[in-house]
Amino acid sequence: MQKEKLRLLRKRKGYTQQQIADIIATDVSNYSRKESGDVRIIHDEWEKIARFLDVSMEEIYEDEEAKVIVNNDHPIFNDSSSGGNINHQFNSIPGSIIENLQGYIALLKEENERLKEELKSPTRKK
Repeated sequence: MQKEKLRLLRKRKGYTQQQIADIIATDVSNYSRKESGDVRIIHDEWEKIARFLDVSMEEIYEDEEAKVIVNNDHPIFNDSSSGGNINHQFNSIPGSIIENLQGYIALLKEENERLKEELKSPTRKK
């Protein structure tokens, strides 16, 4: 459900979606989805927007009936909790990228161990 009261007041006061997005600490594309009703605006965000627009919350608030968008093809959301195979989530990631990341993780682990040893050393620089 579009937030018509919010959208009309924002435009009437001459503010952009980017300015409102900055107030609630989100990016403009996410704010646009909030204003269009695809993403829920939480109570704290309604309050911040109302203060910024210098109006009462009642002047801009509209009930939430946010749509739920599920992207089962996205590896982050395609896990066993959604009934999918846990191994399936990595099928679309090229092997070279996984190998590169695994190498980087190994390098970071080595660096962590080196730094731990350095911290234990009585001759470390302060």
